[in-house]
Amino acid sequence: MIRNFILVAIIVFTAGSAFATQYIKTEEFKTALEQKKEMQIVDIQEADDFEEHHFANSFETNAYPVKSDTEKKRLDRIIPAIISSVSPVIIICPRGKGGAVNTYEYLKSQGIDEERLYILEGGMADWPYRDILKQGR
Repeated sequence: MIRNFILVAIIVFTAGSAFATQYIKTEEFKTALEQKKEMQIVDIQEADDFEEHHFANSFETNAYPVKSDTEKKRLDRIIPAIISSVSPVIIICPRGKGGAVNTYEYLKSQGIDEERLYILEGGMADWPYRDILKQGR
């Protein structure tokens, strides 16, 4: 009985830590932008969405949903810039869900320190401050 409990506890802990991610709240990210804090903004939106709205100085990757090797290669182009910095990495996704988590896990697997990785909570869909966003490329 105790052996089964320990086994279940190990499985639950391992599964939970495999999908552990850090999020940054909208207000906190807005404040960081306004204070011009140093950060790497990784935008995985599709090309049309990026052109419609994105944050200044973000890396345009068009890697959404970051499932295929082709989409992951789009992230590979920016990994050297991320590795050469020590600043936080903010992942911007359409909704801050699956694609963002895939990006988080992929960057982590490529040696980016997890302590630096954050997902914008709610992604672009929940971003209320449209006046901060840029259009075009």
